[in-house]
Amino acid sequence: MEQSYIDSFKRSLGKYVPASAVDPLFDFVAQHKVHLHITRERFSKLGDYRWPQHQRRYHEISINGNLNPYHFLMVMLHEMAHLNTWLLHGNSIQPHGHEWQAQYAALIMQYRSCFPATIQPLLTAYAARIPLSRTLDRQINAQLHHYDADYDPAADITLNSLTAGTRFHIAARPDHHFEAVEKRRTRWICRCIEDGRQYLVSGTAQVVVDP
Repeated sequence: MEQSYIDSFKRSLGKYVPASAVDPLFDFVAQHKVHLHITRERFSKLGDYRWPQHQRRYHEISINGNLNPYHFLMVMLHEMAHLNTWLLHGNSIQPHGHEWQAQYAALIMQYRSCFPATIQPLLTAYAARIPLSRTLDRQINAQLHHYDADYDPAADITLNSLTAGTRFHIAARPDHHFEAVEKRRTRWICRCIEDGRQYLVSGTAQVVVDP
């Protein structure tokens, strides 16, 4: 691999993650020959991992490009854990079972120092035991949003804080209005008021309750 390509890749990656995470992330991507895609904002998910198949003989990770550096890194670790778990177990286990949780916890501790000091104790507590704590997971995600460029403490409301039947719009997309229908683990089924279609929306999405 040419040094010019390595330098260019690292500069690009440095636009999305904390500087201290660039080198180890590049090493991981290079070691496993990962195709890393930075995508536009997706309401249904923040990241995605796809294992190699006959028509695509490489690992593929996609991450939403609108995330702040610490949130981007957290999602990247989530998807890296899927890759590590697939290498060990293939498709024979649950996507977020104990095997994946153990890989995720190990990566969190490996990259813990790349996160702000205010979040590090939460990460340590989160990774200390399996199964991972959903309560701590929500607390970590709430803290990660504090580093968004447009973060407003007075408007810090997430979809997870609402109840079924509440109408809202996503803070970053005020042109679409939804009704919270049902919570499914980390995401909510939401009905779009404009077209009646249902969408899966991350429970950590910042929202504004409609009057």
